[in-house]
Order: sequence, then structure tokens, then C-alpha cells
Amino acid sequence: MVVKHYADITAEPVATPGAEKVSIRWLLGKDSPAPHFWLRLFEVRPGGHSPYHTHPSEHEIFVLEGSGRINAKGGGRPLQPGCFALVEPGEEHQFENTGAVPLKFLCLVPKE
Repeated sequence: MVVKHYADITAEPVATPGAEKVSIRWLLGKDSPAPHFWLRLFEVRPGGHSPYHTHPSEHEIFVLEGSGRINAKGGGRPLQPGCFALVEPGEEHQFENTGAVPLKFLCLVPKE
């Protein structure tokens, strides 16, 4: 069993080209005993966004704080606390902060 507080995990800048003002905390990742999924906490500062990108596997998000938009082909969808989303394998997407405070969301992905 693993029990920690998220603040004890260092926030690292996302260095992927196209990412602006985004940090990640690997809550359960490569150094955890999680057998199937990794859990990450993203923080997108005001005016920031993830790159427009795609993944070969699905991932799920749950918005904790802030407001923003998930952009995809066909337009964007608003995000606010309590919203969740499924990004399907191969689906192009981008997370964008459209508010005045950090957009924080959990992201669950299959273990690589």
C-alpha cells in the first residue's frame, strides 16, 4: 500500500515541445508498485497549455481546480472542477487554461 500527500511529490516542468506553463507530479509512476496504471497531477498556469498531441493509449482526467478547455478536432470543450474526460487512443487533444488561477487535474494512464 502507498499513502502519500501530493505536496510531498516534486512538481516538474513539462519539457515537451509545445507545452507552456505546465507542471506534472508523478503521484504513482515508474517508482511505484502500481501494476497497471500511473496517476499524475497536472497544473497548467494561467495562459498555459499542453502541446496538441496524441497517445497510443487512452487516458482519463478529472478536474480538481480552475477552468479551461480541452481542445480537439471539431473544437474545444469547457473544463471546470468536477468535470472528467476520456481521451481515446489516437485522439488528438490539448489542455488549455482559460482562467485566472491554475487548472489542476488528475490524469490516469496505463502503465508503459
